[in-house]
Amino acid sequence: MSEFFSFAREMIKIFIDGFKQIILGIWYGLKQIFGFKQYIAVFQEYSPSFNFGAWLLAGLLVLLMIALIGGIVYLIIFLIIRRIRKNRSFVSQDQLLAEVAALNREVMKAKLDRDKLLAMKLNGIKPAELDEADDNQENGSRFMKLSKVDQEMETYEAPIYNNDLSLEDICEQFRNFNSSRMGLYYDEKVIRLFIAGMGCTRLLILQGISGTGKTSLPYSFGKFTQNDAQIAAVQPSWRDRTEMFGYFNEFTKKFNETEILKTLYEATYTDNVYVTILDEMNIARVEYYFAEMLSILEMPSKEEWVIDLVPSGWPKDPKHITDGRFRLPENMWYVGTANNDDSTFSISDKVYDRAIPINIDTKGVPFEAPYTQNINLSYSYLERLFERAKEEYPVSEINLEKIEKLDDYVIEHFRLAFGNRILKQLKEFVPCYIACGGTELEGIDYILANKVFRKFEALNLSFIRDEIDGLINYLDEQFEIDNMRECYDYLRRLQKLF
Repeated sequence: MSEFFSFAREMIKIFIDGFKQIILGIWYGLKQIFGFKQYIAVFQEYSPSFNFGAWLLAGLLVLLMIALIGGIVYLIIFLIIRRIRKNRSFVSQDQLLAEVAALNREVMKAKLDRDKLLAMKLNGIKPAELDEADDNQENGSRFMKLSKVDQEMETYEAPIYNNDLSLEDICEQFRNFNSSRMGLYYDEKVIRLFIAGMGCTRLLILQGISGTGKTSLPYSFGKFTQNDAQIAAVQPSWRDRTEMFGYFNEFTKKFNETEILKTLYEATYTDNVYVTILDEMNIARVEYYFAEMLSILEMPSKEEWVIDLVPSGWPKDPKHITDGRFRLPENMWYVGTANNDDSTFSISDKVYDRAIPINIDTKGVPFEAPYTQNINLSYSYLERLFERAKEEYPVSEINLEKIEKLDDYVIEHFRLAFGNRILKQLKEFVPCYIACGGTELEGIDYILANKVFRKFEALNLSFIRDEIDGLINYLDEQFEIDNMRECYDYLRRLQKLF
């Protein structure tokens, strides 16, 4: 065994001596490089025999060697500093990652606290109430605004309605009210289009240049009927139905109702006429956030005007919400305002076909009007006026035949058809327009220009430009062009585009 230890000792000694030789070799090498006494001795030995050229070359050689020594020193210092910095960076990076992780945890905590406080603020509850809602979700109503409407309507008394006015009287008084009380001046035709449009659809679109009173018209109608319109300023971020109605918050177990939904719910309790204004409706895509409403309002039976707010019902849900479903009120109209510029989207045919567009392109001319009081207008009475107008002033058979022939002409020359929806609207709009003080041909002219010929914009106008002259001549033959000024002016504007 002693022989093994002797063997191991010798082997280790050789190994260690080798490391010593390496270290000593490096030391001796550095000592040799920086042995300035040896350089001086050699220089003193050979310098007495140098001529001028040798002195010059010797100087260059000395400078070169000094530069090499300096470079070696710089390299050694650089490597040492780099190593130290690298070690420090590893330490600093670990510390930084630890600090970032701690900050992320604080940010997450702050976000949760913020969401909790925001949810409490939106739902009008205190922290203690929030904890109670988490413990027992079904003890309170998740529709706080709608439940408040239930409470307020327990003492509601209906006003005495002015149920002795005709549609023409309503138009005249509304126009005079705008002038004498609101400082707004609208042409008689605009007022007639607005009221008659309400008789055939729940969606109206007021479009035209800025500053012509598009928003003011439905707003003043709310003042006129003593039931203020609900104004919803459409935002570019509106992309779905939650912008209209709200959404269920899984965190608070509450439904975040919008003011639109609150107004819709309130309308189910009364017989008043309600108006919701979708201001700047095409600053977002209408067919995104209003898609469900477009489909529902198209249902022939008003009993089918139902939306699903939540998947199921809770015991203390509002009175007019059954199994999470809410039936839209019949006495609500939706009026959108639209500007056509670079900041807005174009309104699709899907929307236009279901609406009555009203163009307000000129500023109102001031006129003197008698001081006019506002009225209390009953929805049921207004509906009876519309139904009576459709019975008393149906579109004449002669004009219906002319419209059918015009449909065939447009199909043959422009590959477009009216469609049953537009024909149905025409039959409902024109009688209401007559009852508002207009004429049958004025109503037909307006529908054809704004619901049928408007579709020409989607065609290649350079190819149909010459066909428009034939269409104008055809309108002159069938209706006389003086009776179709709106169609004539619109078709001429199309021609001027090319």
